[in-house]
Amino acid sequence: MSLNKAVLDIRQRIKVRPSPTDEPAASWTGTDLVDGVQTKTITVIFKSAGCRWGKAGGCTMCGYVYDCASEPPTLEDYKSQLAKALRKAEKFSEFMVKIFTSGSFLDEQEVPPEARDAILKTLQEDSRVIKVLVETRPNFVTEENIQACLSILKNKPFELAFGLETSSDKIRKDSINKGFTFQDFVRAAQTAKTYGVTVKSYLMLKPLFLSEKQAMEDILRSIDDAAPYSDTISINLCNVQKGTLVEALWEKGQYRPPWLWSIIEILQKAKAAHPDLPMMSDPVGAGSKRGPHNCKECSSDVADSLRTFSLTQNPADLSSRDCGCEELWKKVLEIEDFTYGTPILN
Repeated sequence: MSLNKAVLDIRQRIKVRPSPTDEPAASWTGTDLVDGVQTKTITVIFKSAGCRWGKAGGCTMCGYVYDCASEPPTLEDYKSQLAKALRKAEKFSEFMVKIFTSGSFLDEQEVPPEARDAILKTLQEDSRVIKVLVETRPNFVTEENIQACLSILKNKPFELAFGLETSSDKIRKDSINKGFTFQDFVRAAQTAKTYGVTVKSYLMLKPLFLSEKQAMEDILRSIDDAAPYSDTISINLCNVQKGTLVEALWEKGQYRPPWLWSIIEILQKAKAAHPDLPMMSDPVGAGSKRGPHNCKECSSDVADSLRTFSLTQNPADLSSRDCGCEELWKKVLEIEDFTYGTPILN
């Protein structure tokens, strides 16, 4: 059975309840760095027609495909989703808007051009919005749609975010089933930069079938490879989402989410190698069995230090607390490659 078939089989067994198409899948406020300045943000997960790649199988770790609408939203639905999300920013004097869908904002089969343009027009007309970020797969980036977006946003800064995950085509294909190559990302990033559009690259720590040590080495190599094409790098720590191949293997004891100590070491080394490149990591689900974790005693503090570092870019803010589980983590790095990929501890 192919990796894509294994993922698709799981997708087809999941029943998704219909939900209103005029409400976003999710939205929340936060703080991010914009040109080195801590800035309020609002993140909107639009309920779109759904990720085209995900419908055909998709990525081994992604459960966001289930956030899509049960039927394609109308133009008015998209306007309503945005309006409801922006209510959370009513008290902000200025903020950045980060747009995600279950797939790609620039895929015209997922988000129709008229909906895309209406969303961007609303944001352009809001003087409080100082920057707009949208996520897309690189194969949907063209000179035409970048120019179309810029013509609507006018002088408002625009950023494209890519779920690159790794610079290794082998890992992207055989562990993640991502469906594009590193050169696809390079082409899209270069196209963006030609028009003054900044690039945010998402990398993922510890996809399936990699030991902790292999995963760390992959991220460090990927940062080096992606750095020339990226204005920001964000490292996602793989967590166990429902209805995924990752969950299926995790339930069998064949996968453990990454240790938080791993990302601490990665950021220390990567920041030393690329001091001027903004890097961040928001450890979703940190401390839980489904999320990245150390032991119960230190996970919360270490995760908080990652969030602080993401805003300050100061390596001194990364956790240096002493905890006995750090020695255990070091032993895992030393011997896990000899356990044929079976996690030593959960």
